Amino acid sequence: MKISPPVLCAVSLFLGSASAIPADPNDQPQKRASAYFSPPYYPTPKGGWVPEWRASYAKAQALVSQMTLAERVNLTTGTGLFMGRCVGNTGSVPRFGIPSLCLEDSPLGVAHADNITAFPAGITVGATWDKDLMYIRGVALGAEARGKGVNVQLGPSIGPIGRNPWAGRNWESFGADPYLQGIGGYQTVKGMQSNGVIATAKHLIGNEQEQHRLDSRLQPAISSDIDDRTLHELYLWPFAEAVRAGVGSVMIAYNELNDSSCSQNSKLINGILKDELGFQGFVMTDWLAQGDGAIPFIGNSYWAYDLSISILNGSVPLDRLNDMATRIVATWYQFGQDANYPPPNFSSNTRDRTGPLYPAALSLQSGVVNEYVNVQADHYKIVREIGRDAITMLKNDNNALPLSKNAKIRVFGSDAGSNPKGPNSCENRACNIGVLGMGWGSGSVDYPYLIAPIDAIKAIASDVIASLSDTFPRSQTATNDEIALVFLSADSGENQNTVEDNPGDRLSLATWHNGDALVQAAAKTYKNVVVIIHTVGPVTMDAWINLPSVKSVLIAHLPGQEAGNSLTDILFGAYSPSGHLPYTIPKSEAEISVFKPVGAGFNIGQIESPFSEGLYIDYRYYEKMGIEPRFPFGHGLSYTTFAFGNATIKRTAPLTEVPPPPPPKGPTPTYPTNIPPPSEVAWPTKGFNRVWRLIYPYVDNPQNIRVGRYPYPDGYSTVEKPLPLSGGAQGGNPSLWAELFQVSVQITNTGSVPGKVVAQLYLQFPPSIPYDTPRIQLRGFTKTLLSPGQTTTVTLSLTRKDLSVWDVVRQNWVIPGIGGAQGYTVWVGESSKDLRVKCDTVSLVC
Repeated sequence: MKISPPVLCAVSLFLGSASAIPADPNDQPQKRASAYFSPPYYPTPKGGWVPEWRASYAKAQALVSQMTLAERVNLTTGTGLFMGRCVGNTGSVPRFGIPSLCLEDSPLGVAHADNITAFPAGITVGATWDKDLMYIRGVALGAEARGKGVNVQLGPSIGPIGRNPWAGRNWESFGADPYLQGIGGYQTVKGMQSNGVIATAKHLIGNEQEQHRLDSRLQPAISSDIDDRTLHELYLWPFAEAVRAGVGSVMIAYNELNDSSCSQNSKLINGILKDELGFQGFVMTDWLAQGDGAIPFIGNSYWAYDLSISILNGSVPLDRLNDMATRIVATWYQFGQDANYPPPNFSSNTRDRTGPLYPAALSLQSGVVNEYVNVQADHYKIVREIGRDAITMLKNDNNALPLSKNAKIRVFGSDAGSNPKGPNSCENRACNIGVLGMGWGSGSVDYPYLIAPIDAIKAIASDVIASLSDTFPRSQTATNDEIALVFLSADSGENQNTVEDNPGDRLSLATWHNGDALVQAAAKTYKNVVVIIHTVGPVTMDAWINLPSVKSVLIAHLPGQEAGNSLTDILFGAYSPSGHLPYTIPKSEAEISVFKPVGAGFNIGQIESPFSEGLYIDYRYYEKMGIEPRFPFGHGLSYTTFAFGNATIKRTAPLTEVPPPPPPKGPTPTYPTNIPPPSEVAWPTKGFNRVWRLIYPYVDNPQNIRVGRYPYPDGYSTVEKPLPLSGGAQGGNPSLWAELFQVSVQITNTGSVPGKVVAQLYLQFPPSIPYDTPRIQLRGFTKTLLSPGQTTTVTLSLTRKDLSVWDVVRQNWVIPGIGGAQGYTVWVGESSKDLRVKCDTVSLVC
């Protein structure tokens, strides 16, 4: 998201019909010959056919059937830029008790609000590889959002996935693998919505760089050109998991998909999201992403009153509007927001107690806008635990860590300290001063406080001297027993801000502020150097990683408000590090230059970004190209060691090539389709005080509107398509999640301290199948705490979907090689390059 919306165009789900303006050419079949294609898919599937949502849709139908045209239109429309307390505010229906819904950033907390928690970023949560922590964080996020009166929290982020290591917003998501990303999204949605908050899975889809993501008059938004199989197996996988979790809202990305704007791509939204994945909630665009636009600051919109006109003149079927409104009301009911749900008690526009009720209106209407409700509870404990369990130890020669409290510690680097102007001094965290706890942009929140590493270190150790500069002191000398802690950082964010010349996307994978030089200088002076890096993603470190003095390296990711405390928990050995990389770290940028952002700088005209590597991103790419990374996906060391053995594999259900046919769709709400009388959208005449710039559904002289003939998109149809074979429930065909195999492995803590082990399962497809597949693909993981000498057995399941590929001809998930002599190879270990257990699905031998 960028800024507060004039309208929530796709909250209205206005994608299956023509509008009051000519059909958008972006929603036509492609004119160029290409493997990347977005065919038309009409009509828009109605919501309400999934059993889990049936009761909510019945309630919604009863309410919507009584609404006037103005009330239905108002539900689907935002009130305008800065025309409410939240970053997004929808129209209300007071007659039926439906309030203006509050939509608020961000994926790591309640943005632009006081008395909230600054949680660790998504990439940090992914680095824990801990499903329980993913869920617990989601519960806490939802509790705080509800406590602030947020109806719709704009998270989690599960796109971008990290195809492009330079991409500015990778840190908001969980990691560069669809399975890891999917688990993070699923658990977060479940946790958030357990509090009645509507979660938003974003950004659908292919939003893999910041530069040129936005449409303008000179240049369309960048087109992410993705083939059908890659879309399903890689980029769509996490969204299927979010829908399977019952997510109430999905946000559409700014960019185009295969030359068709994501916000108007009928195949993406109608065919894939609503039909194939069975999504029952409502869709919204990213802010100002709708292709038909708006003029927010003068109160104009192609929605609201223009949607009213479009219904009256027959260019938009009433049937379409009814489903739009019903989806919103049903979602409101689905999460119990009709009963005792608090209204917003904060303002995203000001921290003053009182202020304008409609800031953009420049009116004198004011009142209490901030009630300073504290929703933090004891969530700092969760922040500290996640930050601690995410810290990833890449190297630890000679057991340099943990440190003794009596060690002579010398600290270098600005990342160890605080921003002297305060952690919130830069808007949307768009600066990198002091310790880096989150990236910048709409995915950030205000810190209630931020514990700097130097303060946490000094609270534990007695002999600490710090130089919080990024330039090594010239006169520095050292004794052999002194230990240097060198702090580095690498930042990125949303491209509404440019920070130190980085336009959202990073210009380089090097650490910021000449971090390489700082480490090199410290390594010349000290015999024992520990490098700590707070980073949004992979960083290059070849300039110093093999220097003899560099004994240990920790990736501390983006830990949120408890940064220093999480770090010292590991540095001084109160806990053993248990984080694992949620991405691969390269030796050099040249190895992965194929993934760099395209179209850097000023451009005119359409920019294409062909995802020609297909399924081969991150570790899959390294494996295919035979490139040895600096540190592999899934890598992470501990203060203890673990042994894997006594593995078994068993088949738990018969194998069939394709899943059984899905269950048929249930019924959906129906309404009269006659065009309502124009009087239903006439301006009220009694007791109505119109607010300047507020967007309304009312129309001047509606009695003068006449039904006409209007162009519809190519391929438009009113005949409902049959349910796809891959559909049938939320997330897809329900049999896709049927367990087919169980793999069990004994793990023993062979060291002298307690530690958490992450068992990672990777699947290797049979070599004889007629599909090109990556050598290994993550298909399971679990995290377990073991005491010294303790042995446990972990069991990991493989589902039908885990074993399947997407067949573009059959348009279905297929298990290849059924009945062949060669089966799947199942690997289990501690990283993608540390695979210690091997099992076969045909012989059932490990």
